[in-house]
Amino acid sequence: MSEVTTIGLDIAKNVFHAHGADASGRPLFSRKISRTKLLEFFAKQPPCLVALEACGGAHHWARELALLGHRVKLIPPA
Repeated sequence: MSEVTTIGLDIAKNVFHAHGADASGRPLFSRKISRTKLLEFFAKQPPCLVALEACGGAHHWARELALLGHRVKLIPPA
């Protein structure tokens, strides 16, 4: 099984959505994660690039994910 290299994270109030892809861009997973389980989920993932839309809570989550060893990229809302 391929290793996840990129995770796109859609943050919301209570339930977040994570999409994982390997180095070739092939989707590996798409799952809903509760706010309380988010850091637990990312602690189990290999260090990778995490992209999330820049918004009010994005900077908080970016700092938390960076502490877990992930590279975080905030992207402008489109």
